[in-house]
Amino acid sequence: MRLAITGATGFVGSRLLRHAVEQGHDVVALTRSSRSEKQGVTWVQGALDNRQALQRLVEGADAVIHVAGVINAPDAAGFDAGNVTGTLAVLAAATASGVHRFVHVSSLAAREPKLSLYGASKARSEELVQRSGLDWAIVRPPAVYGPGDRETLDLFKAARLGVVPLPPKGRLSLIHVDDLSRLLLALAAEDAPTQLLVEPDDAREGGWTHREFAAALAAAQERRALSVPIPAGLIRLGASIDGLLRRGKAKLTPDRAAYFCHPDWTVDPARRPPETLWKAEIPTLPGLADTARWYQRHGWL
Repeated sequence: MRLAITGATGFVGSRLLRHAVEQGHDVVALTRSSRSEKQGVTWVQGALDNRQALQRLVEGADAVIHVAGVINAPDAAGFDAGNVTGTLAVLAAATASGVHRFVHVSSLAAREPKLSLYGASKARSEELVQRSGLDWAIVRPPAVYGPGDRETLDLFKAARLGVVPLPPKGRLSLIHVDDLSRLLLALAAEDAPTQLLVEPDDAREGGWTHREFAAALAAAQERRALSVPIPAGLIRLGASIDGLLRRGKAKLTPDRAAYFCHPDWTVDPARRPPETLWKAEIPTLPGLADTARWYQRHGWL
């Protein structure tokens, strides 16, 4: 296939790009800055607010895989610009170019649009996709981990030191980035199901408690770690302090604090992808160990 991919320079997008090329697909990928040539990949320089770049991106494509999005922003406008207006622009370009297949990467946060600005923006992006008239598929990944991920790196570092600070009591689902990439490519195929919203994971029933996840992070590095639940009030206080100190560059925002403190980020088993289409191949414990080794080889741990 000829695939148009947004977000191809990020964590998920870069692994997706690698798998797409390995499977023999012809890839056109959006990038903000110039990139060195890569076999099987045509780079289009631009961003989601550049209509001409998006037109070049999707021209002649068999499917669009929309990975790009904003996971952290100082206000609602920032989330809407990246996740709502950006999605609308890609949908418009696909429609104008006659592309029918559209795979949209959303988030479990879209299930709780009143909980966070991020979740609200992702929910609105899903609505746009569902009303687009295209042959769409929406994927709501849970926590994604794997080689190259900076979001879980701090947790690996904490587990290595023996103490893992955690949100209040709760559960989460996990998925390896390579399993997620395979799913996105399967959904881009011409004969894949349409009008489908899925929540993929590692197939662990009930997901992982926060304590189980902390123990797994330590075991992946042949360590033992003490998990320390942090009260929600203290997490919110930390977000306020981070905002005062780093302002627009704050990593722990009130919005992210609300997300972290929600007790259930496990997938809905009824929304798992059909097994005839895809199933997870990477067990989480070996996957975490492989990720830790990757961090070590690249000097991140």
